[in-house]
Amino acid sequence: MNIPQHSLVLYKNGPARVIALGDKLDIELEDGRSLRVRPKDVALLHPGPLNGLRGLDAPAGEAEAACELLEGIATTLADLADLVYGAYTPATAWATWRLLNEGVYFQGTPERIIPRSLAEVAREQAERAVKAAEREAWNRFLARARAGRCAAEDARYLHEVEEVAWKQREQSRVLQALDCGQAPVNAHALLLRLGYWDVTANPWPRRVAAVLTAPVVDLPELPEELRRDLTDLPAFAIDDAGNLDPDDALSLDGDWLWVHVADVAALIPPDSPADREARARGATLYLPETTAPMTPEAAVQRLGLGLADRSPALSFGLRLDADGAVAEVDIAPSWVRVQRLSYEQVEERLDNEEPFRRLHQLAQRHQDRRRANGAIFLDLPEVKMQVDDGRVSIQRLPRLRSRLLVAEAMVMAGEAAARFALERGLPFPFTTQEAAVDAPDREPLGLAAMCALRRSLRPRQYSSLPGPHGGLGLEIYAQVTSPLRRYLDLVAHQQLRAFLRGGPMLDAQAIVERVGAAEAAAAGVRRAERLSREHWTMAYLQQHPDWRGEGVLVEKRQPRGVVLIPALAFETRVKVAEEVALDSVLPLRLTGVDLPERAAYFRVER
Repeated sequence: MNIPQHSLVLYKNGPARVIALGDKLDIELEDGRSLRVRPKDVALLHPGPLNGLRGLDAPAGEAEAACELLEGIATTLADLADLVYGAYTPATAWATWRLLNEGVYFQGTPERIIPRSLAEVAREQAERAVKAAEREAWNRFLARARAGRCAAEDARYLHEVEEVAWKQREQSRVLQALDCGQAPVNAHALLLRLGYWDVTANPWPRRVAAVLTAPVVDLPELPEELRRDLTDLPAFAIDDAGNLDPDDALSLDGDWLWVHVADVAALIPPDSPADREARARGATLYLPETTAPMTPEAAVQRLGLGLADRSPALSFGLRLDADGAVAEVDIAPSWVRVQRLSYEQVEERLDNEEPFRRLHQLAQRHQDRRRANGAIFLDLPEVKMQVDDGRVSIQRLPRLRSRLLVAEAMVMAGEAAARFALERGLPFPFTTQEAAVDAPDREPLGLAAMCALRRSLRPRQYSSLPGPHGGLGLEIYAQVTSPLRRYLDLVAHQQLRAFLRGGPMLDAQAIVERVGAAEAAAAGVRRAERLSREHWTMAYLQQHPDWRGEGVLVEKRQPRGVVLIPALAFETRVKVAEEVALDSVLPLRLTGVDLPERAAYFRVER
């Protein structure tokens, strides 16, 4: 290629002027720099003479007309410059190269240029217009985001940030462009900062992959079968006011206590679609803002005790001996007529009205036996947390004897069912717990001792093999009173129902498999519930920035101790003096909340 001195050449997609010739060329760049390059590193655009690189602006040309005129015929840069601009000069040569480089009307090299069809040109222009508009929209979004705000049209960009906050994707170009870390907590913080999310956005259930919708599975009709008629026995479903899934009720028949439980297994047999769905969920997910049931909503509507005049149940009858031990057990599918009462209503009737007074006496007798057997009793604060229209309410639950009565009756039913299964050799999902050998005081009085004892407890276990439950002080136990809400309770009902009806039962291996699957799923449910309660506690505190209250020092870790706030049932770390004793009540003032980190900061007031 013969390149004259003072010619216009192309060097790395920019214009250059040749100022000296030789084995290498000395060229001048647009910014005034001089370089020595090989001839093959440049391409000739115009032979010159070119006195300088200024003034390379070409007049308006007719690119589209030239494209249509050529009709696919190849041409050169010189001929195309003459056709588009009416002359071949350094300025029009440079302008023609820019047309070629843009790739809208023409493609190829300076020596061989191919025009595109007008249809191709139109498509290319449309695509580039869309991309230009998208770049402009993206830049406007980034400007708003850097200013700490967002607009309605920014949802398409912020959805990927939400997915990071939900832990459904690992990275987001938005987080990268705004110099935020690629972690869920950073995504959550950004969404809050922009006002796209507020405190009511709880990311934790999705972050731990919890299912938030009800099962969509059809249920069969209740089978026509013989049931024991217990409708003459007054039966009471005692629960929190507003409870939506009543699944147990109590009756007295002389010396016999009856615990009636919704007969879920009558509609959900083993390996049915509803059973597989329940197994995958493990348990009902209870959140302050919503509930995701384990079983189809129709199961509650059709089986909930007290929701109809007459309810089908699996009834657990038991009689205690003088020492409070379960002496006799009777289990039968039944019909019951249930009245629904709140804990508060029963509390008022507990001392002077039957059958509540007698029920309370039976519960105390059984509890005394468990206490003698080394059962552990903790009286830690509990709260009821609700979210309505974005506002969080937290109410401490009072210590009611009616609540303890119902809890003890459920324990009695679990012990009775486990004994029934063991005596008949039924494969069964038993619940066990190792005793806490280093806990001499199993009913501590102070909150610090209770928290220490709770930390020492072994986790409960589910097994196809029976074993003692150290925490309850029982030789054998199984959970059977919540088949609408816990999958292994449903499995226990399926086994009992099969035995009572003379049908095929699950073998021990099938029980083991169900225990493993249900516990893995239920662990996720419990984690979602725990993290969500922490989130909503933080949201409550953000909605009450002037919060003041009391905390109890339950563990000393200088310089910060662990403080339990009874009104919130929440533990936090607070800086306390070394001389402050355990169980000291400390006046606290809220100083800050970090919602994404689920952290609240308090100061001890003096």
